[in-house]
Order: sequence, then structure tokens, then C-alpha cells
Amino acid sequence: MNSNDDERGLREQLARLHQEHRDLDAAIAALATSPGSDLIQVQRLKKRKLVLRDKIRQIEDVLTPDIIA
Repeated sequence: MNSNDDERGLREQLARLHQEHRDLDAAIAALATSPGSDLIQVQRLKKRKLVLRDKIRQIEDVLTPDIIA
């Protein structure tokens, strides 16, 4: 596997993570507005969203290396 394949794989994974992050946003918003919503479930979704955000940042860091000026 060459670096182009690696980068393409990371970009595909990044797109999936972004989609899951957006889906969690929608689920959290829906639960927050529903009467009698399960607060524990909302907290679990928010925690999952934070984990996804961290993974997204890690992949973005790999894809955009620091440029030393």
C-alpha cells in the first residue's frame, strides 16, 4: 500500500467520522427536545461525540502536517 492509498483511506475514515458526528448532533438535539428524554443516554451520546472529535483531530493532524516556517 502506498502513501496515496493511506491518505485516501484516512480521508474516507475522516468522512465517516464527520458523518457520525453530525448524526450524533441530530440525535442529541432530538433527545434534548423530547419530553421525558433519558439524560443518561444524552450524556453517553455527548461522550461518544467528544471521542469522535478527538479521532477527527488526530486524522486531520496526520493529513495536514505542520509546516516549519
